[in-house]
Amino acid sequence: MRPLAAVLVVAGVVLSLPGRAGEAYTKVFINGRATPVSFNDGDSFRPQAGTYKGSQSRLAGFNTLESFGSVHSWGGWSARELWVMAKLATKNAQRGVWHCETDGNKDGYGRLLMFCKDLAKSHIAQGLAMVMSVDDKPGDAELIAAQREAIAQRRGMWAHGVPTFVLSSLHATSEGGGKDGKTYNRLVSTVDGHSEKWQHADDYAECQKVCRRGQALPPAGLGVVVAAVRKLDGLADASDDDVQRFIDEFLSYGRVTSARDARPALEQLLGALKEQGALATTALEDSCHVYVDFRRRFGGDRAVCLR
Repeated sequence: MRPLAAVLVVAGVVLSLPGRAGEAYTKVFINGRATPVSFNDGDSFRPQAGTYKGSQSRLAGFNTLESFGSVHSWGGWSARELWVMAKLATKNAQRGVWHCETDGNKDGYGRLLMFCKDLAKSHIAQGLAMVMSVDDKPGDAELIAAQREAIAQRRGMWAHGVPTFVLSSLHATSEGGGKDGKTYNRLVSTVDGHSEKWQHADDYAECQKVCRRGQALPPAGLGVVVAAVRKLDGLADASDDDVQRFIDEFLSYGRVTSARDARPALEQLLGALKEQGALATTALEDSCHVYVDFRRRFGGDRAVCLR
């Protein structure tokens, strides 16, 4: 008698695969070879066959929100609502057929890095993920264009606010850090996907809400700055939101990393406006994240705020 099998139905094709009864896998072409995978969330999966069978894999170039609990918040969103966005990203990943490539390299957590352009575009176009690079370099240009459109149309996670930076992960010093006793939180730019490291020496309490404080120019003064910015080469189509983020970056980090091509001229302009007192901003909550040690995120012993 044939052993119990999991059944996968993708694009009209039924695949019978050894596994637990009722367990469905997603069809992903890894380096051109059709492979069944199980998605952990919207940006990671584990191949169930082939060369990389069993390898926990991180999908590079984009980031979905944390799905282990209601931890993100910004703008008019509640943490619960953004947690639903994370779950929708997982569902979107599970229901498609994707094409991924890997050279076998791993990330800092030992996960196999995969590049899945079609899945990234699908997530980002719907506002279910954000472009992300792990350093100060911008993300893929095509993905940035898709995100810009999603933001303009206020799709998915951008429907009720667009922070300058999304606080994508928190690390407490008790988890271990550098030799100087410091660690960092990762901030991801909503303009071009580059990352900033928020260095700190804080040991957060479980379920503590941590927020990045941004710098915003009141509407009365914003129009003048927007008009000046739009006169610069390459920034004629800069939106009010773009300029607010440029100002925030400049005042927070002393540079405007997200405006690559126009960066020198833009920084010179903002520096002059600052000297003139035209950048009198107010601090506000940009994006927030609830801290939970990774060892307390799942199972019966998970943190109270995740139950």
